[in-house]
This record gives sequence, C-alpha cells and structure tokens, in this order.
Amino acid sequence: MCACNLPRRSFLGLLASLPLLVACKEQKEGPEDIRWGRETCAICGMIITDARYAAEVRGGPDKALVKFDDIGDAVHWLMVQTWKGEADVEFWVRDSITGEDWLDARAAFYHPDTISPMDYGYGAVPTHEPGSVTFEVMQAAVLLQGLSSRCLPVEEWKTE
Repeated sequence: MCACNLPRRSFLGLLASLPLLVACKEQKEGPEDIRWGRETCAICGMIITDARYAAEVRGGPDKALVKFDDIGDAVHWLMVQTWKGEADVEFWVRDSITGEDWLDARAAFYHPDTISPMDYGYGAVPTHEPGSVTFEVMQAAVLLQGLSSRCLPVEEWKTE
C-alpha cells in the first residue's frame, strides 16, 4: 500500500518509527555519537560529559565500539586487548578545541598539560601546533603515568 493511501495516524506513526529502525542497524565502522551525560566510560564508569576529551575504540572480532571519557583511559584499555595490533582497529578522539569533530587518534596531535576528565593531561587537535606532541609520544607518557586511581581494576574491563 502506498504511504499516501495510509490513514494519517498510521502514516505519522510510520514516520516516527523510522529513526528507531535506522538506529537498530548496527554500525561496524567509524565513530558514533555519544549520548552526553548518559553514557559511561568503559573503564572508569564516569558519565561522559565533556565532548572535548571523549574517545572511542572499535575493534575485535565483533567490531564493537567502546567509549571513554578521556584519551588516557582509551590508551590503557586498548593496550590489554589481544587484538590491539590488528590493522582494522579504529581509534577516535574528539577535537579538544571544538569538541565537535572526531579525529583519527593516531593521526592527531596532543597538547600536554591539559586538564582532562581523568587527569591524563592531553587534549587532541587535528594539526601540529606549537607545543603539541604526536600520538606515540602521548601514548608513551600515558602508559608511563599509569592507570588513573579512579579507574576500575583491569580484570573488570578487560575483554578477549
């Protein structure tokens, strides 16, 4: 039956359900929106509220997406995953200046000495700026610093 022949109430109900049907389709690549103030970080359990420091990792056998409130939590979480070195692992971070754009975490640059949600102290920017460091430098510093004392023990967030 053509939508134009549906009763008005049925047609409006069909239109209202379309976003739900689209949302049910499981995304298998790229970053996804975060429901600010409602979703929690995978390893510290804090509600993700500051878009300027959010990070996401997608990978593993099911290409699941995992969300974080700070790039440092994402770095630590990824390091214990058995599949961390696979070529198709995606790692995203928000632009700390705008809080709006997702950046490839490995290609982004990082300002140290930033006040971030879990005190790892890095904010991502899309291009090299004075004082910014590469992903590799940031990652090494975060790992050397160790896991934030506010995070859950590794056994509670490690996946296989």
